[in-house]
Amino acid sequence: MPVINETLGQYSELFMLLAAGTYTVAFIAFAWDLAKSSKTLRAVDLKAAASTTGERVAVAAGRVGGGLGGPDAGGPVGRAERPTSGLTVEGGTAAGDMKYAGERRAPARVAVALTVLGVLIHGAGVVTRAFGAGRVPWGNMYEFLTTGAFVAVAVFLIVLIRRDLRFLGTFVIGLAIIMLVAASAAFWTPVGHLVPALQSYWLIIHVSIAVLSSALFTLTFAMSALQLVQSHRQKNLAAGRADKLGFMRLVPNALSLENLSYRINAIAFIGWTFTLMFGAIWAEKAWGRFWGWDPKEVWTFVIWVVYAGYLHARATRGWTGTRAAWLSIVGYACVIINFTLVNTVFNGLHSYSGL
Repeated sequence: MPVINETLGQYSELFMLLAAGTYTVAFIAFAWDLAKSSKTLRAVDLKAAASTTGERVAVAAGRVGGGLGGPDAGGPVGRAERPTSGLTVEGGTAAGDMKYAGERRAPARVAVALTVLGVLIHGAGVVTRAFGAGRVPWGNMYEFLTTGAFVAVAVFLIVLIRRDLRFLGTFVIGLAIIMLVAASAAFWTPVGHLVPALQSYWLIIHVSIAVLSSALFTLTFAMSALQLVQSHRQKNLAAGRADKLGFMRLVPNALSLENLSYRINAIAFIGWTFTLMFGAIWAEKAWGRFWGWDPKEVWTFVIWVVYAGYLHARATRGWTGTRAAWLSIVGYACVIINFTLVNTVFNGLHSYSGL
């Protein structure tokens, strides 16, 4: 039995507090980027529209007064193209490929730098908790939330290497802050040993895959929520209504969000399948049966069914657009219920992992 180091446990809590503070500043920077870029892009579009109007007037005047030998005699009216920003396309949304444009967005760069700093501090908190307890740091709700938040932010930063998903920063970092606050305020548990039922190498395998899958589901939840907002905005723009959600100009169109969310959900679903399988194997070794209709087992299966239905409906039944987004959101709601209400309200064999 490893010796508990309470000092390292206290350092871990300090790191978690510092990480939450750093994430809060990063959250503000991401929100500032959305607001600032919205105003900048609107100004660019207004300037471009004015420039195009002026050029058309000048071309038309030249054609009237220039005669057959004038400089504009052979030029088509409106030849000058409307200048565009690398951040936007014709539909008033960011580029669907989600690649980095040439423009430098200072608030976004600051936000990413702060997020990197925050995840390093957060990682130090997770590691010191592990060394303080002498085991993997996901044996109770407090540790699962703090580790889960760390993995979610780390996955977000890794994806940023290939795709410009900084528009998700406000939402992902906001969820991480909520998870850290909930861990400290509602589920705080002092550093200590695992209960006998959790003292197994299957804890490392089963829970680590569950944490990674949940982190991916967190990303797709944010994308699906934005997809619903962007879809509504695009309909308003197509109908000629005023754009009341200017900050969404940095967000790709609804179809691009849906496609990326679908691909990430497919990966996360594979991970969740292994979570379910390894959980059943662990249950057989611990309790002598693979399945016993325990509330935790049931809800883990419910999550699997919802995401399986989402993938099947979108791939073979044509469930696209808002219906697919809502299915993804329902799946994540089941994930939240599984790791909150099921652990703290329902009595079962997994109740020891709640607090």
